[in-house]
Amino acid sequence: MPQLPDDLDAVAVRTWCSLALEALGRERAEIDAINVYPIADGDTGTNLYLTVESAAAAVEAVFAAHETGTTAPATADAVRAMAHGALIGARGNSGTILAQLLRGMAGVLADGGDAAHLRLALTRAAAAARQAVAHPVEGTVLTVATAAAEAAQGEEREVRAVVSAAYEGAHAALAKTPEQLAVLGRAGVVDAGGRGLVAVLGALVEAVTGQAPVRGPRTGSGKAAAPVDGGSVVGLPVGGVPVDGLAAVEGPLDCPEDLDGGGPAFEVIYLLEARDEQVDRLRTRLDALGDSLVVVGGDGLWHVHVHADDAGAAVEAGVEAGRPYRIRITHFATESGHDVRVQAEPAQRAVVVVVPGDGLAGLCTEAGATTVIARPGEPPASGELVDAIRRAHAREVVLLPNDAALRHTAAAAAEQARTEGVRVALVPTRAAVQGIAALAVHEPDRGFDEDVVAMTAAAGATRYAELAVAERQSWTMAGICQAGDILGLIDGDVAVIGADVPATARTVLDRMLAAGGELVTLVLGEDVPDTLADALEEHVREGYLAVDTVVYRGGHQRAPLLIGVE
Repeated sequence: MPQLPDDLDAVAVRTWCSLALEALGRERAEIDAINVYPIADGDTGTNLYLTVESAAAAVEAVFAAHETGTTAPATADAVRAMAHGALIGARGNSGTILAQLLRGMAGVLADGGDAAHLRLALTRAAAAARQAVAHPVEGTVLTVATAAAEAAQGEEREVRAVVSAAYEGAHAALAKTPEQLAVLGRAGVVDAGGRGLVAVLGALVEAVTGQAPVRGPRTGSGKAAAPVDGGSVVGLPVGGVPVDGLAAVEGPLDCPEDLDGGGPAFEVIYLLEARDEQVDRLRTRLDALGDSLVVVGGDGLWHVHVHADDAGAAVEAGVEAGRPYRIRITHFATESGHDVRVQAEPAQRAVVVVVPGDGLAGLCTEAGATTVIARPGEPPASGELVDAIRRAHAREVVLLPNDAALRHTAAAAAEQARTEGVRVALVPTRAAVQGIAALAVHEPDRGFDEDVVAMTAAAGATRYAELAVAERQSWTMAGICQAGDILGLIDGDVAVIGADVPATARTVLDRMLAAGGELVTLVLGEDVPDTLADALEEHVREGYLAVDTVVYRGGHQRAPLLIGVE
């Protein structure tokens, strides 16, 4: 187990961002499902995920710049990068407020990460978030943030105690939000933004203590706490009756009184370069135009969020204040976000596929797919997948992530694209060979659902394997491996430990074909000679009748060899 930090240093900040992203990835769909305030548009979990993803990417960039050095980045560099990344990547009302919370913390943690600084950071964060919201409302993420800060003030000892107290305070405050905000009480749910913040604070606890907080039902109160850490029940009791049927909800709750009660028609978001005095006037003007106004940032860069009927006037107000860019307008009636650009008529259907190397990118492009290349050690962010979906420019898109580790990223990208009016189906392919199999049966002329089912079935019928080189001695499901051993992973688990690539590949093939198969797909890495493919083809031909083999060059990819068996 890695050594736990005595204070919140750069490594702990990096770990926090990574764990927060994982937590929001797990809970994204459930948080979306309970999103009823301020607009029941079912995107709070997705917006929080995208915001934290941007923050985590910024922190990773800081660490990447220090790869050649012997020391980690300074804590100040890490926390400032986290805050800046969240600011420029903030999505929606909840993401904008979270960005301000992180910015408030960063202003203090840049000077130190001990318990005293952390207590002050939580207090400053809660205050900064309230100041950023034009009309703060209790029973929201603001209430949860304030409770976290107040709970932390009683802890004088160490960072672990401070973060644990903050989490407990936030969790308790979240459970009370339906009593404070009528729309939550009517729906029987906790505040979605508050639940997201509890997930982020839970990740902070895990980063500092090494253990994720575990929440169970409350005792003695007659109420069950909302399981905000991956539990299946997302409701809270209302009027003494537990509301626990929301676990299966896949979309936003239907609250027509909030959607059709005369609220503003558009959500307007943009980044703004402007002086502080200009932003003060901007707030006044936007407050008169609409509601849910949140303006966060500072030092010349601001993130503006407002709901308004006159989207043009909201953008014009930004132009008068400074230089707005990354302008995004969403119409609540259609949930169709769009950039302010005119585009050609979209195609009916497209496929977006993540590939591990240039070779497969060319193959998939020839098949008509839009590709995203996942370089070794550089998995694509959800923003890259959303951009690829936009580039595909189609009404319907099938998304093939080709990596189990991308499931949350791909789901967030799909949800974001849906808000832009694109019908997206995510086929949960776990490897590039499954993506190739799915793409092979794709037929754009048949019905969308029928096409998705066929592609999903083809991917599911394809077992996958890859060869990897062990970096260190380690325990595996196949025994103990040494640094330099060749590992054969079948369906994600180490099944074979060998001394060289050819012998290990033959053993992997034999194990996979023992269960039957009709087609073997081999994808060779950049430095693997053609003679290996020839030898493996011959091995299959001689040992397995009626089994065909196809070979592709994958280019620069993580694994020297990918194998698929259909």
